[in-house]
Amino acid sequence: MRQNNAGCLTGVIASFSRLLLLMFWLARPVTMDAMFSTFLVPCLGFFFLPLTTLMYVLLQSSAVGGLQGLDYLWLVLAAVMDLASLGSAGYTNRDRLPANFPGSTPQGG
Repeated sequence: MRQNNAGCLTGVIASFSRLLLLMFWLARPVTMDAMFSTFLVPCLGFFFLPLTTLMYVLLQSSAVGGLQGLDYLWLVLAAVMDLASLGSAGYTNRDRLPANFPGSTPQGG
């Protein structure tokens, strides 16, 4: 019988952008405070769009006159990657509901 022992590695790779955002937040709290006026926006970004939030912080901290030009392309690409990650997780877990769960469809038909 074959065992799958990649659970820990999968978890680290899946949360890589969140770990980077958290490390940036801990290493440079003044920069994070300068980027966002409230605690709510980066907290929501951490849970729902971590790569987009990280890209915004990196681009905004290196920009002199704010975001401009190709910076928006990088933000859109990060948002697409975040949304693709959420969509692929939902698609992968679509059959994990038990057959008698309300709203599930019967298999094979």
